[in-house]
Amino acid sequence: MKDSIIFRRRSIRKFKEQKLNDEQIKYLVKAGMNAQSAANRQPWTFIVVNNKEKMRKIKENHPYAGPLETADTAIIVCGDMEKEPITGYILQDLAISSHNICLAATELSLGSVWLGIAPREERIKLINDLFNLPETIIPFSVIALGYPDERKEPNDFYDQSFVHYEKW
Repeated sequence: MKDSIIFRRRSIRKFKEQKLNDEQIKYLVKAGMNAQSAANRQPWTFIVVNNKEKMRKIKENHPYAGPLETADTAIIVCGDMEKEPITGYILQDLAISSHNICLAATELSLGSVWLGIAPREERIKLINDLFNLPETIIPFSVIALGYPDERKEPNDFYDQSFVHYEKW
């Protein structure tokens, strides 16, 4: 079981100077689109970023976006507020979509790291301004992607003390 994608997925913050191809990028976006969502509304939309200058601007204004310096590509996962069926669930939907992209990257032997945007207003404004987002679109996360230039062992964080059966 340790060879499962679930356990092999790690946050990769250093990437090689190697380009992702269009098929890989499409596969990653498709993985994001195949996430489950409340009432199957699929409230997501994606911005694929290869522009190094835009990635640099995000990095300079986001305290944890250092990985964008070496990432080949970034995918910004956004939510369309007009597709939110039940108030409050869109963030869960976008989290599942973001995680699917990270899992798909692992499946393709790529590295990824999820950089949070929402609910931080200054980060939301940064992405809104940089990419000219419509008013109903909210940026949720930036996924930095590329070929890994670091190796991390699989995780196993299982801790029985966090598991309760039938009662606390």
